Amino acid sequence: MNRCRLYLVTPPALDADQFAGPLGAALDAGDVASVQLRLKDASDEAVLHAGRVLMPLTQRAGAAFIVNDRPDLAAALGADGVHIGQEDAGYAETRAIVGHDHIVGVTCHDSRHLAIEAAEAGADYVAFGAFFPTATKQPRTRCEIELIRWWAEMMVAPCVAIGGITVDNCRLIVEAGADFLAVSSGVWDFAEGPAAAVKAFNRLFATLA
Repeated sequence: MNRCRLYLVTPPALDADQFAGPLGAALDAGDVASVQLRLKDASDEAVLHAGRVLMPLTQRAGAAFIVNDRPDLAAALGADGVHIGQEDAGYAETRAIVGHDHIVGVTCHDSRHLAIEAAEAGADYVAFGAFFPTATKQPRTRCEIELIRWWAEMMVAPCVAIGGITVDNCRLIVEAGADFLAVSSGVWDFAEGPAAAVKAFNRLFATLA
């Protein structure tokens, strides 16, 4: 089994200049595969500003910088990729905007069918969730861990588990074969701080690899 890796998701609202400190601390604390800029209710200019501030930090740490929902803004920033939901631009349109050398990930909720379609179309990863209650968004679906196990056994495309994931509840998801854990409040609201959360996740990943 490949070692699971951390996929950070920004808080739903942030001041990019102030958030650079916590993000930098998290990135310095251990292995992070990627950072998704997820600002659903922000203006285009606010998203672009946040990207200009946070993307260099992310890339210097060796992590991919992913923009949520907006392939046009991802392309404008020169981001490493984009993550799209089922209500966003379709995969083909998104790929045409960002190109074939950039990451495109697709939310597939709890649907094997949507995930297979996305993977066959060429998505770089599929995301399943939510696995646990989350205050970050209103999840449309609740996933069973068995979905991760099935995907890991049957498919080649990597999968991301998302939704209320914390250091304390993620073990079974990692053991099932998730390639990445998408975590937001489980890092930013961690009692000992974001850096401690990243270290704790990576300790767990190492014991289960």
